[in-house]
Amino acid sequence: MSKTTNICNQGSLPLEGRGVGSTWIWYPGDWEIWLGNRFNNRRTERGAMFPPFWKQDSHWATVEFSTLVSLVHAETITIAAEGRYNFMLDGKLQFGEPKRFEIPAGEHRINIKVWNQATPPALFVEGITVHTDSSWLATYEDKIWIDENGVAHGSGIYVPAGCWNFDSIETPPSCYQLNTKEQRPVSEKDGLYDFGKETFGYLKVKGLKGRIHIYYGESAEEALDKEHCETLDVLCEGGKLDSKAFRYVYIEKEQGASYEDILMDYEYAPFDEKKSGSFRCNDEELNRIWEVSAYTMDLTTREFFMDGIKRDRWTWSGDAIQSYLMNYYLRYDLDCVKRTIRQLRGKDPVTAHVNTIMDYTFYWFKSILDYYEYSGDVAFVKEIFPRMVTLMDYCILRTNMDGLMEGLPDDWIFVDWVDFPMHKRGTLCFEQILFVEALRAMAVCARICDDEDDGYYQMEAGRTLKKVKELFWSEQHHAFLHAIEDGELNEQITKFPNMFAIIYGDVTEKEKDDIMRHVMLNHNVPAITTPYMRFYELEALCMAGHQKQVLQEIKAYWGGMLREGATSFWEKYNPEETGRQHLAMYGRPYGKSLCHAWGASPVYLLGKYYLGVKPTKPGYAEYEVSPIMGGLEWMAGEVPTPFGKIYVKMDARQVSVKSDGGKGTLLVGGKRIEIPVGKEIIIPIKI
Repeated sequence: MSKTTNICNQGSLPLEGRGVGSTWIWYPGDWEIWLGNRFNNRRTERGAMFPPFWKQDSHWATVEFSTLVSLVHAETITIAAEGRYNFMLDGKLQFGEPKRFEIPAGEHRINIKVWNQATPPALFVEGITVHTDSSWLATYEDKIWIDENGVAHGSGIYVPAGCWNFDSIETPPSCYQLNTKEQRPVSEKDGLYDFGKETFGYLKVKGLKGRIHIYYGESAEEALDKEHCETLDVLCEGGKLDSKAFRYVYIEKEQGASYEDILMDYEYAPFDEKKSGSFRCNDEELNRIWEVSAYTMDLTTREFFMDGIKRDRWTWSGDAIQSYLMNYYLRYDLDCVKRTIRQLRGKDPVTAHVNTIMDYTFYWFKSILDYYEYSGDVAFVKEIFPRMVTLMDYCILRTNMDGLMEGLPDDWIFVDWVDFPMHKRGTLCFEQILFVEALRAMAVCARICDDEDDGYYQMEAGRTLKKVKELFWSEQHHAFLHAIEDGELNEQITKFPNMFAIIYGDVTEKEKDDIMRHVMLNHNVPAITTPYMRFYELEALCMAGHQKQVLQEIKAYWGGMLREGATSFWEKYNPEETGRQHLAMYGRPYGKSLCHAWGASPVYLLGKYYLGVKPTKPGYAEYEVSPIMGGLEWMAGEVPTPFGKIYVKMDARQVSVKSDGGKGTLLVGGKRIEIPVGKEIIIPIKI
């Protein structure tokens, strides 16, 4: 039995003399990498295990934790570890693996080295004043060498230990799991069970005798199609099932088999409704769109932000950056953001792009900048910055003669799933726009970390943008053109590089107006059919003041999915498709995900561009509220922040705003009005 299992199952350890403030610690990022490996390897396709396409790192097997203490009185500490460990006091190795140890009064250095091949080495130390927390240091190589006289020398690279909320000695990090609650199907007919809406969890078969075959489906058609459904199980008496996504379950009994009841344990990441965002308005369809978007986000918020709960069940950087942004306006779960960013990055050395996708690497950089702006969390930026540097070094070493990024062998250039001809070879303008923003993110984070290269990254961002405009901007077409391949300019016009240039502020006001008129509002430019890129398309339109149009498009696009019976939002929606066409993707009849994180973008759009709330200094130290109803008669909502909430209500006659903290400014009717903390202000609107 492993050391981890021992701790998880002990129930209690010696607690005499416990103080307060202790938490389990580990090498930063290692727990997230280990948990991510468990998470990403749960995917199955028709019962076959299906691991990710990319390199999977592992935790460091041996980690040393250290701290300095200064004690007025002698103090007894309790020690627990996930793994075998040794204990040194002032450089002297102590006997065995002591569970309790008395530290004499005075100043002392504590060093505890933990080894665990199965799960991340983790440590919990608790005394009256001594307790493990993020002030402890950790290293995976202490670089000690011993001379001929037996004297130890050397010093490793120590960093602040990682931790989260594992604040009890009985609940070490390896025991982490999401919450569950039992649910019943709403109907059953001929072995087909309907749970009423898209859901995620563990099917439970009560009183099973013999063997049954289980076929899952996000639609009834999928569950009943035994030859083509994406997920299935065979369950014998006494067996257990892994988690699955489904709405429908079809059960087929082998001869002589029977069971008493079918239930499920719904698995979910807990959240505090009182601290969450909200949105309501006079349009009930829009209210339903917001509610289903929120439910889609909750289903795809698990140990990490995942993409689709049925098929991939992986963390993808392009999906995740949108989940983060929606999360900032819904649950404000900063811990899940950090876990996902750490897990996606993995460890050095860098041998491929994040998820092997070039654009996803650039989104990873941008996601850290977004996180800082919404949280103000300097400590996390400093923790992750070294890995930003090595990943950016990898990118810069792969630039071409123009200093631009282009796909090399084994690079996946994604951009989007498209329903029109669009090659992804050569130097794509879209990729360069993302690259520029990644360099800007590096510059900001370098300044936060007092890194002398901040000027270099800013200079490279400017140089790269200048080159992009020289090569791709067309005054004739009033747009950025698609790509250069073998020295030839491909003059195809798509929305992708153009809308990102608007969002990232890469264009002048005139260029932005030209792009809006000739690209974004031009029906001859191929339409976007994935919620993934509709997220950015509608954001660019909102930034240009087209909230009325965006509102109608939200109602048509997301409302269209509701009218097709969606209970969560899909990976892709094409209004021209009908019936089972809505279920097919990747050449498979049920390949499409009917619960996909990037389908929830109305949460973000309505919070930022209708309620109009956004931080203007990191962590909402300063913020703006510029509400726009966009054709609604009234709207009301709440936006979560580090200090509480910002409350906004608006109708044709007045705007009211209340805030729990920060320095806010209300922008309405061409005026800038200070928002006092804790006091509602009501501003009349002149008609």
